[in-house]
Amino acid sequence: MSTSVNTTPVQVTESSPELVKALGLTSATTLVMGSMIGSGIFIVSAEIAREGNSPGLLLGVWLVTAFMTIVGALCYGELAAMMPRAGGQYIFLREALGPLWGFLYGWTLFLVIQTGTIAAVGVAFGKFLGAFFPGISADRWIWHIGHVNPFHPFGIQAITLGNMDVGLNTQNLCGIVIVVLLTVINMFGIKTGAFIQNVFTIAKVSALFLLIVAGVFVGRNAAAIAANFTDFWRLNAAHSASGTAPGPWVGVITILAVGQVGSLFSADAWNNVTFTAAEVKNPKRNLPLALALGTGIVTILYVLANVIYLTVLPLNQIQNAPSDRVGTAVMQQMFGPTGASLMAVAILISTFGCCNGLILAGARVYYAMAKDRLFFKSVGSVHPKYKTPAVSLVVQGVWTCLLCLSGTYGQLLDYIIFAVLVFYILTIAGLFVLRYKRPDAERPYRAVGYPVLPAIYIVMALFIDVVLLRYKPQFTWPGLFIVLLGIPVYLVWSLRKPAAETA
Repeated sequence: MSTSVNTTPVQVTESSPELVKALGLTSATTLVMGSMIGSGIFIVSAEIAREGNSPGLLLGVWLVTAFMTIVGALCYGELAAMMPRAGGQYIFLREALGPLWGFLYGWTLFLVIQTGTIAAVGVAFGKFLGAFFPGISADRWIWHIGHVNPFHPFGIQAITLGNMDVGLNTQNLCGIVIVVLLTVINMFGIKTGAFIQNVFTIAKVSALFLLIVAGVFVGRNAAAIAANFTDFWRLNAAHSASGTAPGPWVGVITILAVGQVGSLFSADAWNNVTFTAAEVKNPKRNLPLALALGTGIVTILYVLANVIYLTVLPLNQIQNAPSDRVGTAVMQQMFGPTGASLMAVAILISTFGCCNGLILAGARVYYAMAKDRLFFKSVGSVHPKYKTPAVSLVVQGVWTCLLCLSGTYGQLLDYIIFAVLVFYILTIAGLFVLRYKRPDAERPYRAVGYPVLPAIYIVMALFIDVVLLRYKPQFTWPGLFIVLLGIPVYLVWSLRKPAAETA
């Protein structure tokens, strides 16, 4: 059986005539921004601050994330303009490296990356809604299936999924309701989903901007500024925190790499707009622009938000924020209990909009896989009236709801960071491959800084993965295992193809 790329059976995927081009530059940009901004920016800085024990390293982690995100987006802009097809990154990997690699990405995306993220964000919505309605809680069980004891895959003691309670409680019920509601809404046409995305993205970007403005004019805390910006780097403390022996700068570099677990996840999903490429107007222009504008704006806001955290709260208060809710602690410092409530509202808006963007975009990948006969055939159909991949949306929604019931999805999201970076590395490496294999292909936009910036990205991402293998094996081996499970699944799906297509 050959795994060479065969363009013959995927002509529908290439042009996607069933889908409607309804996303302009504004909608494409808000999809980038809205998919990126969830609840992470308001939470993960606490863990990063604990790992680095340094204000300078806290900002350094976010600056590294900003650089990698923008460079990645510039690279994807070339691929998206070159191949503006439904499925985006799945198509890029398929065309550059072969159908197996595209399938492994789509498999991992469906199993946990996209659906697990939607589930986590949906349940986060329920968690913050509980701030206003105490009856919504992870402890309020409607149907408690049971408690799952920790286990150790591969016999490696360091890797554990932890203690998990599985079942339906009022908190994850809210997540399920949000997933079902937004799945149904997105079935009624791409314009409907885009409208929801535009409204909520504008609202949450405005909320994040107002947090920064309030921090500048209201929240400046002389004690926090003195504590954080005196001995800004604290390399000796970073050295101790990293546990590395050769010298403080080794500890610094290690912490910058390990800290990417939280910050890269908070800035992730910018690639989702490529999934909807077949529905973007003038994609050869608008996709690269949307990627550049969206990632640029969000990463600037993220870095500025962390500057505000450091001007409002001393580092030790950031490290010890209740439930790691740094954004809430900052707002409470500035405005008291009212500020905490305002932050809860902002996060509700943020998570709702993030869920919508992820649901809208993710279904297009499984649609493209089905067109290649690497997923259930019905998933490759569209609604006859609304021209949306309705079956794909439903399948995605059902699996996401099951993940909402499970205590494992949050852990799986952490475990998959290694695999997420692997696929980013492979996709950007595919840029080099396609420049070599198809030098004469139409490229309306060429990646800025090629080949230097893409090469730097690959080296940085590889280094982060190596560091995670060494310092956080619980975030690497299970993720790699999930990816590798896709190989036999791919072989099974390939056998379903007619002989003419697999020859």
